[in-house]
Amino acid sequence: MISVSRRAMVGVTCLGLILTACAGQPVSQPSGMSGGAGGGGEVTFRSWSPIAQTTAAMVEATQAKEPGIIIKSEIFNYPEYLVDLNTRASSDTMPDIVGLQPGALTQQYRSKLMPLNDCAAKTWGENWKDKFHPIGLEQSLLGNPEGDENYYTLPLLVQTVNLWQNDELMKEKGVATPKTWEELQKASAAFNGSGKAGFMLPAKDSWLRNVVFLQIANNVKPGLVYEAEVGKAKWTDEAVVKAFEHWQKLFTDKIAQDGAMALDAYPNGANQFEAGGAAMIPLGAWWIQQSDPAKTDAPPLSQGLKGFTPFLFPTIAGGASESQLVGGVDVGLGISANTKNPDAACKVLTDWIAGAGAQVLINTFNDLPAVKGLEPEKFTSDHQKEVWDLMTTTWMPKVTYSRYLRTPDMDSALGDALAGLATGELTPDTAAQKVQAAQDAVLKK
Repeated sequence: MISVSRRAMVGVTCLGLILTACAGQPVSQPSGMSGGAGGGGEVTFRSWSPIAQTTAAMVEATQAKEPGIIIKSEIFNYPEYLVDLNTRASSDTMPDIVGLQPGALTQQYRSKLMPLNDCAAKTWGENWKDKFHPIGLEQSLLGNPEGDENYYTLPLLVQTVNLWQNDELMKEKGVATPKTWEELQKASAAFNGSGKAGFMLPAKDSWLRNVVFLQIANNVKPGLVYEAEVGKAKWTDEAVVKAFEHWQKLFTDKIAQDGAMALDAYPNGANQFEAGGAAMIPLGAWWIQQSDPAKTDAPPLSQGLKGFTPFLFPTIAGGASESQLVGGVDVGLGISANTKNPDAACKVLTDWIAGAGAQVLINTFNDLPAVKGLEPEKFTSDHQKEVWDLMTTTWMPKVTYSRYLRTPDMDSALGDALAGLATGELTPDTAAQKVQAAQDAVLKK
């Protein structure tokens, strides 16, 4: 469950909660395994992601590869994890390995985390950075003090944000994949009166409002909103106001379905889309997990991903000539500075990123790997393989802009402004002014 242009990312997002949360409970260890200091010793792991079932399989794979290491894992819902992490950091009882997101979350605990540069170099050699998609490493440094080039987190999974289409519905209506804003309008309108949504927008969720807007904004003037975040531009600049206008047009021009502000992405929007209730929806690379070969009850459209194809948000007249790629780190991993087994923790962390544990993770199509060249061992259709290759070899290397804003305050301010535009309470100009006021307050802190 947006790589980032960037230089920007919020550590606290609800995406992880929605896409990868599960009940907080210890992951059971393989039979015959027990704790102890022999060999590599015990390594503890706490996070909200990957889900418990996947984490258990990763644990088993890594322990088989490193028989001297015992891994004890616990997976929480995202909000519960934040509380647990804060409590343990305050009492110096952090687990050896923690789940993180770049930016605010990592920086909050930076003093409690071990720099991972030496671990990475020891495992992968001095050119270890070449293994990763650049945007993942760029985001992992976000918020570090000037001159601090240490990696306190390394990316485990990355993603793009984009649109998905139901190929069968589009074909039935004779609608081509929209490449421009005007084509998006026409494509959505083609489904009026059909009982299907043309462009299903689950706008109830702030995180989804924000990622759709950031795709629009970067197609209007690439990178400008991130300059506004650091005071080099303004949210009231003409191009940003134009982006706000186009967001509002999704509602006023009836591109989005009626009641969009009442629809959440998960579970309702996703379930409706997977069941064939809409022709297009804005989600991200993680949608490919619907085609996990282990899912025996997957709906027909998701089996082998045969019914769905991703595409980039259409271009906007007067803006960039090509659709811009927006994305970021899904989840990263860090090691506690107080770990009693730094070598063992390093082995586990690197194995989960680019080893046996990573292979188990990627086999579930959970999201895109942070390292290049890793792919599932089994594809269940040619189309599934084509989509995987598109996202990992064509899109991810070109991701330039972040799906996240720099701070939680701005993430909230933008989401609120977009809600006001959707309901008609704000105009593009007043929305821009409100967001700029919030930005001014953040920059003064």
